[in-house]
Amino acid sequence: MMGKITFYEEKNFQGRSYECMSDCSDMSSYMSRCQSCRVESGCFMLYEKNNYMGQQFFMRRGEYNDMHRMQSMGMMFDNIRSCRMIPFHRGQFRMKIYERENFGGQSNEMMDDCDNIQDRYRMSDCQSCHVMDGHWLMYEQPQYRGRMMYMRPGEYRSFRDMMSGQKFMSMRRITDMC
Repeated sequence: MMGKITFYEEKNFQGRSYECMSDCSDMSSYMSRCQSCRVESGCFMLYEKNNYMGQQFFMRRGEYNDMHRMQSMGMMFDNIRSCRMIPFHRGQFRMKIYERENFGGQSNEMMDDCDNIQDRYRMSDCQSCHVMDGHWLMYEQPQYRGRMMYMRPGEYRSFRDMMSGQKFMSMRRITDMC
């Protein structure tokens, strides 16, 4: 299933637009700013900087007529420079989280959402992980709050290197078909 998102330079889906159906590492050549967007199908991660860098925000199907209002939903930036389509995953979800960088310290394997690693696993921190199956969102605070990061299958040796010292306290599977 293909995803489709349309970005608009002005609020209420006005002004110049850019339609995207895959990953886009640099939107600045298509538009100078994004004030609204419409996700027609699929799920996307939006990034504040080019090349999928900086803060991130998860978008599912819907209409977002004022991106400044998105801050009430946890979006902590107002400039979208890149986006990544999240493929729908069928099957199990598996991720191993580690207390320290480079897969060190206490570890736990997860197969479902965790709203607080401190309460569930007695881990005070999560600094690296290995995503074996599925796509996940990791949050800096318990209860799926604060800055987030999209994790697809792969090894992530140091969150500090990826997100300027960010640590994660809750994790959620992306199960949406969007």
